[in-house]
This record gives sequence, C-alpha cells and structure tokens, in this order.
Amino acid sequence: MNTAQDAAPGGGCARRAEVATANASRYLQQLCKHFGHRVPVTFDPTDGQISFAAGNCTLHAEGEVLSIRVAGPGEAEAAQLEDVVARHLVRFAFREDLAIAWQEA
Repeated sequence: MNTAQDAAPGGGCARRAEVATANASRYLQQLCKHFGHRVPVTFDPTDGQISFAAGNCTLHAEGEVLSIRVAGPGEAEAAQLEDVVARHLVRFAFREDLAIAWQEA
C-alpha cells in the first residue's frame, strides 16, 4: 500500500487543504480517534496519520490551521478520501462554518 508520502510520486493522486480553525488540534485528535476504531491510526496533538484502504490521510495542527493531505493510487480514491475526511470534519466542527478547499498536493 502506498503511503501518503509516496502515493503521488508513484503515479497516484494527492490532494491537500488548509482549514482555518481555532480548534485544529482538537479536530485532528477527534478525526484520528474516530477513524481509529476502523483503520490503523497514529497521532499526537499536532500530527496524525490515518491509513484507509483507499489511501492515506496526513494531518498537522499548527496554531489555528489544520493541514490535511490525502493520497491514493488514483483520482477516484483521492476524491473518496477528500469526501470522507471533509464530511467527518464538518460534522465534528458543527459549531463552525469551516471552509475546506482542496487542491493538488
């Protein structure tokens, strides 16, 4: 399975988003704890790695910014990861109006 670091260079597809929120570390940890019930996850308050069957998600919280990077073997997998991660993040941050704008990594 590709890792987030090697998926795009090996012909895969990687996308990233930077989300402005005062709760970056909190949401990083919530996402990792939530997905950790289903897939392999490692995380601390500033960095997280989620290993989905379709690819990987890397998270980094610094100040009031949550950086998200998803990578999969193809465009369809990357789009699926974007959707899953964004939907869960919006659900956890229901008190905020988050702007999640994905772009190629």
